[in-house]
Amino acid sequence: MKKLGLLLLSVIVFAAVTMAQDRGPRNFDPKEMAKRQTEELTKALDLNKDQAAKVLELNTKVGEKMSSMREEMRDGGGDREAMREKMTKIREEQKVEMKKILTEAQYKKYEKYLEERRAQRGQGRPGGQR
Repeated sequence: MKKLGLLLLSVIVFAAVTMAQDRGPRNFDPKEMAKRQTEELTKALDLNKDQAAKVLELNTKVGEKMSSMREEMRDGGGDREAMREKMTKIREEQKVEMKKILTEAQYKKYEKYLEERRAQRGQGRPGGQR
């Protein structure tokens, strides 16, 4: 019985330490992130090769813009609210471009996909939806 208690305690301590580990700073490569997003969208929206290539190009362009803005912010430059507004504008421009690439049915799926992603992100953050 004592061994079982020690084993259980060890498992709990190990799990707590594993979850508490600092994952370090998130340095995303915009091109790599764009590639992953495009692969995900290709599956979710059933994109053809031409559409996937255009979406990859768009995602890369948007990712690089966002990344440079984050770098600017990290370097102490800029107002956080102004950056948020610029990023919102960039996302809106991205949606306009996506509408040109996708069929009407695919675009509806894309909008639903974005809503689901927003809901998922909001659940894991402090102050987010729970």
